[in-house]
Amino acid sequence: MASGSKAWSALSLGAALGSAAVAKKALNGGWKAATGKNPPANPADPDIDLWEAVMWAAVSGTAVAIVKMLATRKAANYFAKSTGHLPPGLEADGKSSSSRSSDTGDILASGIND
Repeated sequence: MASGSKAWSALSLGAALGSAAVAKKALNGGWKAATGKNPPANPADPDIDLWEAVMWAAVSGTAVAIVKMLATRKAANYFAKSTGHLPPGLEADGKSSSSRSSDTGDILASGIND
């Protein structure tokens, strides 16, 4: 395993764990503000209302996935700025490896990932 691959693994793991912690904290506070009660600890529990379990699963799953994706994109941007190339396995869809260097330029020039 190349050192760049190890660095990316560590960076992406940190981004995923950090983003999940932030999302959980925000979700719990938002749920309590919206409903007046704590989020279900176990939505599969039959004592939890079905609508509450479904809503919690939908809201929390969507929020965690979005926050994780944003954190991974930010980490990939940092990796590309630091190394001059995209992290392993994050080539743009439908692009060949010969166009990969232009992908890095697109990422670096893009304001969306700053």
